[in-house]
Amino acid sequence: VQLVESGGGLVQPGGSLRLSCAASGIIFSIKSMGWYRQAPGEEREMVAVIISGGSSNYLDSVKGRFTINIDNAKNTVYLQMNSLKPEDTAVYYCRVTDTLNLVHWGQGTLVTVSS
Repeated sequence: VQLVESGGGLVQPGGSLRLSCAASGIIFSIKSMGWYRQAPGEEREMVAVIISGGSSNYLDSVKGRFTINIDNAKNTVYLQMNSLKPEDTAVYYCRVTDTLNLVHWGQGTLVTVSS
């Protein structure tokens, strides 16, 4: 199983970034795809998750600013991040759960929000 993430980088406060995560080599169907993040000295936290049926959940602090969506044909999940704040700075990880509840993680992509 391989999860390839892209889209991280440095952005000014108020700016936008779009993260992508393409999954390959998954034998079983995908149950959910999502994004987590971990800031220095902090625990990893769920940012946004989308279930195969289409429902999604968001961390309260990103609601209204971040949007998660999935391209099922490409096994790719996206995270559109708008109105970014310095407190959004973290390493963002893609996570995929298959229908056997096996969890797969990406390598992480760094998002830095700073002027």
